[in-house]
Amino acid sequence: MVATEASIDSPHKFTAHQKKVVFAAAIGNVVEWVDWGLYAVFVKLISQEFFPAGDSVASLLTTLGFFAIGFIMRPVGAAILGAYADKFGRKKGLILSISMMSGSALVMALTPSYAVIGVWATAILLLCRLVQGFSAGGEFGSSSALLVESAGKGRRAFAGSWQQVSVAGGTLIASFMGTTFTWFLSPESLLDWGWRLAFIVGAALGLIGIWLRVTVNETEAFIKHKPAVTSQVHPLKAMLVHHPKAALRVAGITIAGTLTYYIWLNYLPTYANITTGIPLKDAFLSQTISIAVFMVLLPFAGMLSDKIGRKKTLSAFAIGFILFSYPLLAMLNNNFWSLLFVQLVGIIFLLGYSCNCAAIMAEQFPPEVRATGIALPYALAVAIFGGTAPYITTWMHFNGFINYIWLYVAVAALISLIVYMRMPETNNADFE
Repeated sequence: MVATEASIDSPHKFTAHQKKVVFAAAIGNVVEWVDWGLYAVFVKLISQEFFPAGDSVASLLTTLGFFAIGFIMRPVGAAILGAYADKFGRKKGLILSISMMSGSALVMALTPSYAVIGVWATAILLLCRLVQGFSAGGEFGSSSALLVESAGKGRRAFAGSWQQVSVAGGTLIASFMGTTFTWFLSPESLLDWGWRLAFIVGAALGLIGIWLRVTVNETEAFIKHKPAVTSQVHPLKAMLVHHPKAALRVAGITIAGTLTYYIWLNYLPTYANITTGIPLKDAFLSQTISIAVFMVLLPFAGMLSDKIGRKKTLSAFAIGFILFSYPLLAMLNNNFWSLLFVQLVGIIFLLGYSCNCAAIMAEQFPPEVRATGIALPYALAVAIFGGTAPYITTWMHFNGFINYIWLYVAVAALISLIVYMRMPETNNADFE
């Protein structure tokens, strides 16, 4: 590919405009993922509110199933919103996605419990998760394209890492809400109204995200290629017909990353609570500390990738989980410090994937299909391997297969390692 302008090829510090794009995209992304992450944080309470009482295990598994169903909608959202962003602009796609995510969070917060309206509560919860999954499907492709297209050569992983910083930031805020509410509210208050207040706060933050995204300029790469986009076939068809190998590579890159991300950063507190009995307040505190460390280190990992390459940093991530999944999960017990150690070691390995994913996926496609090319194969892999991870690990625990969860993680890491070793290096490739 050929760079479009000098600023895009500059290896030096970001311009004022580039900094503004990174800030606006990242903050908007934070808000989007607060609303998404709150469901995972309060999943046990939601299971008690939206399903009939009597079988807590069945209710929890069904609620986790709804978590997975939200991921099933992500490929649909990726195909539709990704094509929308390729055709009408990254900015418009991002405004639409955050509006849908925050609106659904507000509806969940205001929906009466199963005890009040019966099965309608369950139906509304399902609908909201479908809409949020649709929104999340388009978010990654659009935000990754916006960030990486706005970066200079030699800075693409650094810029793209802020996409994951913002995702972790949203997860951190959601985790912080869980930590705060579980520490300062009684279990009765938390169930009655506490978790709902957290969802209302998340929805209100959406207004800030929308405003920030309105102020962002469209990328030079999209503006330059807009005439070609409007005259060509649908971006989804163009991506599938002309770039199938790149799409498969994106899916392969994602498999281990999404599985380990959702186990280590989203679900491990609930998993540790279920399997070891550690109090939720301690588990959420460990998660909050781990995510904060992850956020601080991500941009530095992005700089490292820009210097030594995508393949080396991605391979280090995969090898780490192949070798250490078993000893890390075996260390979990009813102790705050053991959980914190397990989470911190996992996130150090996970940096190798998360610092790279936005940049390396963007580097696989030309501008006219970039948002779709990133979003759809990524969303498919996330739906299959990430969205089902909490359900599968919980099911394995209750059915006597807990000792094989490490193997589940290690095999996924091995599959992605094969992809990493075979793909071309792209950190110094021309880009437009």
